[in-house]
Parts: sequence; C-alpha cells; structure tokens
Amino acid sequence: MKLSLRSLIIAGALFNAICFLFVALLNLLLPPFGGKYLEMLTTFYVGYHPETGPLSMVIGTLYALIAGALEGALFGLLYNAFVEKS
Repeated sequence: MKLSLRSLIIAGALFNAICFLFVALLNLLLPPFGGKYLEMLTTFYVGYHPETGPLSMVIGTLYALIAGALEGALFGLLYNAFVEKS
C-alpha cells in the first residue's frame, strides 16, 4: 500500500513547524529552554536568531514549515519506491 505524498508533505510541514514554534515560544518565556537546539538551527535557518524576538520566530517557523515539507516528501518518495506493488 502506497502512502499519499500530499498528506505526508502537509503532516511533516505542520509537525515540524508546530514543534519549532513550541520550543521557540518556551525559549521566549523561559530563556534557557531549548537554547542549544535553537542555536544549532541558526546555522540552517538564515535570518533566524533566538534572541531577536517575535519576527525572528516567524521567520524560523516558515523555515521549519519548508523543511518539514521536504522531509515529508523525501520520506514519502522513499517509502513508495520500496513498498511492494499491490
């Protein structure tokens, strides 16, 4: 049984963006929370810096949305390529 590529792209994008937003909001409220993780993401998400505030959080969330969509698409393509044909 093959997986729906569209569904995986949407699910991956939303999951990644919500997780990033959750960690970024907690970092905004409780500054040491997730600091190392968010510092690591600054190397991948150009324009995102955890200490600059809400606008940077929106930019990071958009990057996470795109990254999650790519991850979902890659997973779906690989899964569908190796699944048995029914």
